[in-house]
Amino acid sequence: MADDRANRVEKTDEEWRAGLTPEQYRILRQKGTERAFTGKYWNHHAPGVYACAACGNALFDSQTKFDSGTGWPSFSTPVCEASVRAREDASLYMARTEVLCRACDSHLGHVFDDGPEPTGLRYCMNSAALDFRPR
Repeated sequence: MADDRANRVEKTDEEWRAGLTPEQYRILRQKGTERAFTGKYWNHHAPGVYACAACGNALFDSQTKFDSGTGWPSFSTPVCEASVRAREDASLYMARTEVLCRACDSHLGHVFDDGPEPTGLRYCMNSAALDFRPR
């Protein structure tokens, strides 16, 4: 297994604030959520890769994106297992699984077990947490 520390992106809070928009900072660094059907990528269908808006780490390929009907960009699987990490989230009085960028620990969204086959997963991400790179 690869050493997670090799590709780590670490910044001070001031550096994160300076490099992100206020909305990105609220979502990526303070675990916020954008309103459904308002993000720039919820209805985006171009071929390419979605990367972490905070550090540029490749996260999801457009080939795994699907319309979940939720109003947020949804993916069935990350680019690779090493690109994201999950942790339990008990905020808002419910049990969920938070998805974080493995490189910089930025909050991306949550993963649910109601997605399409073959994984059965729905990675429900915030558009503000993503940066799209066209193919």
